[in-house]
Amino acid sequence: MIEKHISALLYRYQCVTVPGFGAFLTEIRPSYLDANSHTFYPPKKLVSFNANVKNNDGLLANHIALQEKISYSAAVHAVAVAVEDWKQVLNNYDIITLKNLGEIGLNAEGSLVFTPDVPVNYLTEAFGLSAVVASAVRREELKAEVEALEERAPIIFTPERKRSYSYLKYAAVFAVLTGAGVTGFKTYHDQQVEIQTLAVQNSVQEKVQQQIQQATFFIDNPLPAVTLPLKVEAPANTPYHVVAGAYKSEANADKAVAQLIAKGFKAQRLQPNKFGLYPVSYGGYATYAEAQTGMRQIHKTDNPEAWLMVKK
Repeated sequence: MIEKHISALLYRYQCVTVPGFGAFLTEIRPSYLDANSHTFYPPKKLVSFNANVKNNDGLLANHIALQEKISYSAAVHAVAVAVEDWKQVLNNYDIITLKNLGEIGLNAEGSLVFTPDVPVNYLTEAFGLSAVVASAVRREELKAEVEALEERAPIIFTPERKRSYSYLKYAAVFAVLTGAGVTGFKTYHDQQVEIQTLAVQNSVQEKVQQQIQQATFFIDNPLPAVTLPLKVEAPANTPYHVVAGAYKSEANADKAVAQLIAKGFKAQRLQPNKFGLYPVSYGGYATYAEAQTGMRQIHKTDNPEAWLMVKK
């Protein structure tokens, strides 16, 4: 089954072509808020399919050869066999179900229709992040309740004789006290609303921090501390990096750099990303072609899970 290899490649590449069948493409959707359900959704890499892109770029076959430990030609043959099986299923007007990718079928016009597997998020920077539901703030409802109370508290003057002005004095005092009471009640409710709003914001922030902590990578057996002149940032003319991993701890990132340097790589620790993780690079490259060549060599000799990152 080649779909597991397609799924693995989509975490690192924007396009994975299946020769003779089509290409799976990815597009990054930013985080957003669903106002109806009061839910915050993290950024996500969505998957689509284009049946017009069928040329063999070697990416899928090379990955299968490395993972299955077979020759490149055998991997190409395995892809071709899988494509023939898929076409046979479609000719029978059945649906192809690809795990972690989605479903492919034919419409009434005979064109391929792809339905993605929505729960899968291929954006590595969003690992560990899930949707957060926040309670709606009832500020406007409380304000409406206070205004209704103000309308139900009229000032009533008792009719008396013209010569009796003392009752008017009492009525004036009553009006002042009533107004002060309503004002105090409104102030109290506004304070309660602010407290509730702050509590909700703190709750959301705690949940987000918990999710970010879940995205942390750890070293099970850390090496002893090694003092080496590590480069924190790559030169401006090397925007392409083959990344070995990302670490929450700056010390662990430095230890990983030391390990790679000991193996002969020009490793370096890059600036932390927006989640506070420190990426560790095998080395920087000036062009995309050089970075691809370097990554393929690293896949063969050291780490088949290394991935390419572009520093803007």
